[in-house]
Amino acid sequence: MNLLTGKIAIITGASRGIGRAIALVFAGEGANVAFTDLRRDASMESTENELIQLGIKARGYASDAGSFQDCENLVNAVIQDFGKVDILVNNAGIARDNLLMRMSESDWEMVLVVNLKSVFNMTKVIQRHMLRQRSGSIINMSSIVGIRGNAGQANYSASKAGMIGFTKSIAQELGSRNIRCNAIAPGFIESEMTAQLPAEARENWLRNIPLRRPGTPQDVAHAALFLASDLSDYITGQVIQVCGGMA
Repeated sequence: MNLLTGKIAIITGASRGIGRAIALVFAGEGANVAFTDLRRDASMESTENELIQLGIKARGYASDAGSFQDCENLVNAVIQDFGKVDILVNNAGIARDNLLMRMSESDWEMVLVVNLKSVFNMTKVIQRHMLRQRSGSIINMSSIVGIRGNAGQANYSASKAGMIGFTKSIAQELGSRNIRCNAIAPGFIESEMTAQLPAEARENWLRNIPLRRPGTPQDVAHAALFLASDLSDYITGQVIQVCGGMA
């Protein structure tokens, strides 16, 4: 369908998992893709090569989304290499799960920096370019636990809930300039993170999903494609829950 032909997208944390799936779906619809991870390794190079094979321009950048200076350097480099940015997907994230009584201050702070401060960093830097071109779509990758919470994930849940409040505020700030900001809240998605869960924990999650299956990274990527494309050009400030009905 070529829904994103001529568009330039930045996707943070996209060498693997959901971010990688989004990059591949966007490229399949004609977007040129700049993506990041903390370092240029085999996963980044593999993703970059697979994207290029789809016939679009793609480049991976080593960048820490939790660092404001890194984000400024990244966006300046992408503008120089690609000419503009139409779509930003704030996907970079980590988890450091533990009950609050056992959670260290460093694990609290690290999750808030990587998951939430990164969204502030990238959005603040990218908005100046989108304001000039009077268009853009910003997509923030939240989580179902940012809506309903989850025991043992106070830091992760807080970061994802903060992302939702940020999304709704930015949608109001930038809407008059034709810049949209929405969030996606995935539920139980098959990933490296969920693969580490004990079998009992997986079964507990699945029992609470009406569709009786975990989601896939592609399920999330298709929602991101909708929000990135002109099909959603009258949608902003919203949270799309990709959770199989568990919410």
